[in-house]
Amino acid sequence: MDEVATVKPPRSLWCRCTSPTPSAQASAVRRLLCPSAIRYSLGPTLVVAVCSAVGTCVKAVKGPALTAWSAGTARWLVIAVGLVRAYLAKGSYHSLYYSIEKPLKFFQTGALLEILHCAFGIVPSSVVLTAFQVMSRVFLTWAVTHSVKEVQTEDSVLLFVVAWTITEIIRYSFYTFSLLNHLPYLIKWARYTLFIVLYPMGVSGELLTIYAALPFVRQSGLYSISLPNKYNFSFDYYTFLILVMISYIPIFPQLYFHMLHQRRKVLSHTEEHKKSE
Repeated sequence: MDEVATVKPPRSLWCRCTSPTPSAQASAVRRLLCPSAIRYSLGPTLVVAVCSAVGTCVKAVKGPALTAWSAGTARWLVIAVGLVRAYLAKGSYHSLYYSIEKPLKFFQTGALLEILHCAFGIVPSSVVLTAFQVMSRVFLTWAVTHSVKEVQTEDSVLLFVVAWTITEIIRYSFYTFSLLNHLPYLIKWARYTLFIVLYPMGVSGELLTIYAALPFVRQSGLYSISLPNKYNFSFDYYTFLILVMISYIPIFPQLYFHMLHQRRKVLSHTEEHKKSE
């Protein structure tokens, strides 16, 4: 990494991010990561380092799945580093959303592909649960945080962004090392333990952000359709947001207890395996 850190990226790094170990997989990762990362001004030297590390990881492994998971880890690391750099520069955690707004929108929207991954069996996860989780995040990113500018300075936004970022870094790392058949116990433990705090943290941030948006939505009539109109149809976005908040009541416990069940199942199996060895 010392060698990578001393590289002086050329001005054309936007289009060509170099790696000490070029391969088809590494090239794909660079195409996924570099343009967006440079575009959002998170530091070209950082991106070279991340690309090089990812390229090294995938150089000897075939398969698009590993490339996707490696790139996923790298992309969310870019958001994490962007948050840390903005905090160190400002000395405050307020309004950090603006420092990662564009990459968050880009990466979170791209997560829609994960529904297809589950549907085609690339990832052994429930299509319904994954669709709900991904769609709720995309909805919050675009239909709430992007659309209601007034909530972007709320601390609740940082709450769910931090929860999402840590969760995704752990999850993508879990998938990557699993495909490499070399999954460290620490990553497995983090995958099935940290959600106990991160999941409620993320949900709390999401609900508080929607709640903060309600007065502005009601005042502006955002996305609402009133009668009379030629389609004889009305829609109240304010009421819709309230219904979205209420929907968390039955759905959140199901997802949370499902993960708790998975945790007991996976970690207890790991402990039994260690004892048998």
